[in-house]
Amino acid sequence: MKAVHFGAGNIGRGFIGLLLSRSGYDVQFVDVNEKLVALLQQRREYTVTLANEQAESAVVRGVGAINGNDVGLVAKAIAEADLVTTAVGVGVLKHIAGAIAKGIALRLERDGGPLHIIACENAIGGSTQLKELVFGHPDAPDRDKASGVIAFPDAAVDRIVPIQHHEDPLRVTVEPFYEWVVDASAMHGGYRPVEGVIYVDKLQPYIERKLFTVNTGHCCAAYHGYVQGYETIQQSMKDAAIASEVRGALQETGAFLIRQYGFDGSEHAAYIDRILERFRNPHLTDEVVRVGRSPIRKLSPNDRLVRPALSAYEMGLEVSYLTAAMGAALRFDFAEDPEAVELQASISAQGLDAAIEKYTGITRNHPLHAQIRAAYESRGAAG
Repeated sequence: MKAVHFGAGNIGRGFIGLLLSRSGYDVQFVDVNEKLVALLQQRREYTVTLANEQAESAVVRGVGAINGNDVGLVAKAIAEADLVTTAVGVGVLKHIAGAIAKGIALRLERDGGPLHIIACENAIGGSTQLKELVFGHPDAPDRDKASGVIAFPDAAVDRIVPIQHHEDPLRVTVEPFYEWVVDASAMHGGYRPVEGVIYVDKLQPYIERKLFTVNTGHCCAAYHGYVQGYETIQQSMKDAAIASEVRGALQETGAFLIRQYGFDGSEHAAYIDRILERFRNPHLTDEVVRVGRSPIRKLSPNDRLVRPALSAYEMGLEVSYLTAAMGAALRFDFAEDPEAVELQASISAQGLDAAIEKYTGITRNHPLHAQIRAAYESRGAAG
């Protein structure tokens, strides 16, 4: 069996590629990083190490790689694949849509069998977004013809993969915990399950539970930690005040999730506890600037802070911890992050209120706007 995976980075190798290989797939990575591609082509294997006391390791063998700029070769691989996955970042999906469109067209010409294309991104409806990009591309095949054999099931993925510091650029360290949930209702019958993947008929609750617990909590720890001058998430979580802020935010998102989807309250409380322990993992070194990067995306109306805050507020629930995290996020001025630079320039040029409106969509007459402003002002200058 053959799998094509877009993104040979740490998530791609340490999570998706690892599970695909364990399930018997020959994994062909697609990436534009020439060094990574060359090394994967040369070695055809890499090592994954767990961030635990035992530092358990596994060697992933029989892999290959294609330079993503070679669209013809990528299309050929897709035409011959049994499964296609991505872990490139939702903003990069538009750049790979053309190659996927050509691959689908070539597959249809050859009367290839059913194919599932799964975007494993930190976004709601990542595969659905990719589908629209693919069929909106000039090279897209006939949509009606393709729909009978090509499916784009959405997925929720969860595994912390910190910035790596290895002499071997292919080696990757990951946390022991992982979760990959796929929408089975959007798949063609007779699919071969991937080992370790959970298939469900209703994905939305799992997507939002993960996004508004793991991702919300992670960025809360990052932004509060950054303001206090900490370098890692682990250092931030040792600060009782920051740990309290993170737990408070997750209790607020939890109240919304329980009300919205009927999650069991005690089970969700245990889920929050497990997430907080993952953030404290002493065997991980996860830098706050990595987790906090792209603050504009993370402050956007449908992402991990604003969406649950507005939804909870509309239900009459308290959201003071979430607005505090937004205030801290607006203080994220890391000079090497383009979005952070843009955000700070906007605050300087147009004022805080205009920036809050622009990036969160929360207008000045909304009660949460004043909460965000107060949280920003109470935190002073970052670092």
